[in-house]
Amino acid sequence: MDWTPDRDADKPTERRETYHVLEDTHTLTGPRKSDPPLTVRRILVHSTANATGQQAARDKRLAKATEDLDKLTTAAGGRHYKTREKIVARIGVIAAKRRVTSCLRWTVTDNDDGTPVLTWHFDQDVLNAEAAVDGWYALLTSVPADQAGPAEALIHYKGQGTVERRYHDFKGPLAVAPVFVQHNRRVAALIQVICLALLVFCLIERQVRRALGPEQTMSGLYPDNRRVRPTGRMIFYHLGELTLRIGNVTDPPTVQITRGVQLHLLDLLDTDIGQTRWPQTCD
Repeated sequence: MDWTPDRDADKPTERRETYHVLEDTHTLTGPRKSDPPLTVRRILVHSTANATGQQAARDKRLAKATEDLDKLTTAAGGRHYKTREKIVARIGVIAAKRRVTSCLRWTVTDNDDGTPVLTWHFDQDVLNAEAAVDGWYALLTSVPADQAGPAEALIHYKGQGTVERRYHDFKGPLAVAPVFVQHNRRVAALIQVICLALLVFCLIERQVRRALGPEQTMSGLYPDNRRVRPTGRMIFYHLGELTLRIGNVTDPPTVQITRGVQLHLLDLLDTDIGQTRWPQTCD
């Protein structure tokens, strides 16, 4: 599929992560026999980056298991592993810790003098079978094919990070907590107000990043002055310390700025703090 993750946009073509997708159907059955079966689309995805990562993780597990098993082979029959039972118990610990139970093959035999000897190897057929599925995973969706093909379904799935981050904003900076209300219409109204607040929160973050240009980073948000992408939470943290000096009829109110980053954020938001307004009153 013709899609490149943002993190690989600046990399050469040969170093970018690539995806392949294909589609079939999958039938889900309920826990009870009376539950009707549900047939959904199954999008099978192969990621080159996932495949590389899984291969590297497997090589690391095998290397650590090899080191442990070589030590056990040398120690077999010694002071700590005099009996077959102790060797077998240690093999079980190594296999579980290094996650090589499925591919580890071993035998414990006795020498002429009765000393136990350990021999072991990794089953190459099992390793080949594991390598054959590296990088593959499945997505299940009920979205009709005419609304989103396999590639579009994967792209929608890749956007889940943004959605989950907004849930984090919803429960974090907005500090939404359980509220007791008496009527369903009040529940709907409360949700609408909260969603509007989240929308404003997200739009402010987007406006600042767009105004920063393609790099979308700025300094001054953290004490060490490193350049980072501004988040809505950090923007409100700095702007939340702005103070308004109350004025009068001849001396209009003014916003007092104490740090340069506050002025920078206001400029990025295209906000003119000199245009303060008196509250409107109704007769």
